[in-house]
Amino acid sequence: MANPTAAAGVDPRAGANAALASRWAKPAVFTLCLVPLVWTMWLAYTGELGAEPVLESVKASGLWALRFLLIALALTPLRMLTGVAGLARFRRMLGLFAFFYATVHLSTYIGLDQFFDWAAIWKDIVKRPYITVGMGGFLILTALAATSTDGMVKRLGGQRWRALHRCVFVAGLAGCLHFIMLVKGWQTAPLVYALICIGLLAFRRWPIRLGRRKDPQAGRVSVRTRPAAAPRSGEAPAPRFPDGSSPARRS
Repeated sequence: MANPTAAAGVDPRAGANAALASRWAKPAVFTLCLVPLVWTMWLAYTGELGAEPVLESVKASGLWALRFLLIALALTPLRMLTGVAGLARFRRMLGLFAFFYATVHLSTYIGLDQFFDWAAIWKDIVKRPYITVGMGGFLILTALAATSTDGMVKRLGGQRWRALHRCVFVAGLAGCLHFIMLVKGWQTAPLVYALICIGLLAFRRWPIRLGRRKDPQAGRVSVRTRPAAAPRSGEAPAPRFPDGSSPARRS
């Protein structure tokens, strides 16, 4: 039985683009991005974060920072593979949420874990390599967040702005390395995050060529057609069907 959606000529990508372009799409995504923070706060309030709630809060916020960063990096490959151009609207928002959760991660560590003991914090940064790597990634995210506005794009210029924001992959790799060095022994989860980040970087460096050229704005596949040959002088033009095809092609 034929698919009724296909029979009606409805492009699912057009529906997805329309949904993502609606006025409610960004508020809905914004609200969803706050769910992990609200859930962690609720667990802390109800005493369900375990014996070390501060440490669990630090871990949870850091993990969500890495997740949002990888999701933001995955939007471009998803847009290229699916043709849903509306995904690009949320790349900046998700990147800023990665910076937000990284800030919560660092603030919880400084304020609730170390109680603003700057001497102890500095010793941790110097003595523990995973903290040094994490701080490096956070500094990169800070620079990217500070230059994420349209005004900064104009000030820096498109070429310099793009060169700076390619460092987001360095921040992602630093976050994954921070996670790997933090856990004890070789565990599966940190390695999975690292492989995802490396895969996204490889896709960005060597994107998959689908063999068809996609319109980045409409998300539709454009097909190159050969222009019809012009009639010779004094020769009547060849007959054509209303769609421009030749009768010889249909025979």
